[in-house]
Amino acid sequence: MNQRLKVAVIGGGSSYTPELIEGFILNYPTFPISEIVLVDIEEGLRKLTIVGQLAERMIAKSGLPIKLSLTLDRRSALEGASFVSTQMRVGRLEARGWDETIPLKYGMIGQETTGPGGMMKALRTIPVLLDVAKDMEELCPDAWLLNFTNPAGMVTEAIHKHSRIKSIGLCNSPIGAYKWLSELYQVPAERIYCEFAGLNHLHWITTITIDGESKLPELLANRDGYSARNVPQYDWNATLLSSLGAIPSYYLKYFYLHREILAEQQAAAAKGETRAATVQQLEDELFELYRDENLAEKPKQLEQRGGAYYSEAAVKLMNSLYNNSGDIQTLNVPNGGILGFLPDDACIEVNCKVYSQGLETMPVAVVPQAVKGLIHAVKTYEALAIEAAVSGSRDMALLALAHHPLVPSVNDAEAMLDEMLERNKAYLPRFFQHAGK
Repeated sequence: MNQRLKVAVIGGGSSYTPELIEGFILNYPTFPISEIVLVDIEEGLRKLTIVGQLAERMIAKSGLPIKLSLTLDRRSALEGASFVSTQMRVGRLEARGWDETIPLKYGMIGQETTGPGGMMKALRTIPVLLDVAKDMEELCPDAWLLNFTNPAGMVTEAIHKHSRIKSIGLCNSPIGAYKWLSELYQVPAERIYCEFAGLNHLHWITTITIDGESKLPELLANRDGYSARNVPQYDWNATLLSSLGAIPSYYLKYFYLHREILAEQQAAAAKGETRAATVQQLEDELFELYRDENLAEKPKQLEQRGGAYYSEAAVKLMNSLYNNSGDIQTLNVPNGGILGFLPDDACIEVNCKVYSQGLETMPVAVVPQAVKGLIHAVKTYEALAIEAAVSGSRDMALLALAHHPLVPSVNDAEAMLDEMLERNKAYLPRFFQHAGK
């Protein structure tokens, strides 16, 4: 590993950046980063400046010899980087609002990573990140790209299929699960082991032990299970949990409790309430805090964001790659035969041992028979959506939607797709370069 540790952060103006900076400072003894470059686009300059000034104050307070720079020039940021971290949102929160509301008009879930909204986010994001990967092939070919831009699994799979760089996808859901269990049992996370089986935002926790003792049976008796603030808190069905013998990701409520959540989303939208609007309000409040010249640390309010701990996971992964630690982390990586019912090049979310030269994907001991069909169906949709994003094919995009379990009618999906493509026209040039394909 290059001793001059430079990290380029794509989407450096994100509200998550202070958490990332905090992670670099706390991990400096084992991950002696020398340079951080925060890069964004022209539209993000105001946020980049505010976040960058807070980051400078945090580093100054730490007294560490870390150079920080801000730029709108992505290529200069990437040149010579050891690690590249992505936390961007193509189309900003305005596009998230479209993802959440347009599907509701057609009787479908509106969510930024699951269902039709998730596909639109992928269509906007994948071409941009493939451009980043192309620059990396030229400017920092030995660097690791750590992607936690959603939908993380699909984006990571696209990078693996269409570039030569080293890339790993990661999500805050697994680290959130460990934090939940650590608080529940009042033990450090190091004593807990969880096995994850499935895809990003579509996984099941099939094993939970503390000091080798299984805690899964008693946790399955808790109907709430692990959930997130931005998903309606309907109780899990007790019979479902006991029959599965696994704790579903909170995103699986969109599948297992589809009718209830759709109704709640439609009722909220009728009152003008969306998650995008909530996040926008929180971001406005955060950036007002960030502007305070006396603030020199990550504010506690940042943990209210649904993606809290993404940055903690990212710094932990960089640290482990740098130090050849061999510790176990839950990551998005090519399947490579781990789940025998999926293609080898499909990205899955699974435990891996982390080494400097790469990852050792760990076998999955338990995959409930009942969930294999759903995993396969969603992965089929994801592969088709990736192909649509790369080719700009409307037909392929419709085919992807037709195979998504949360899309009940291809006719409704076609009308919805036309509206969503038109609304996203500025971010989807490939779909408008040739007639209807």
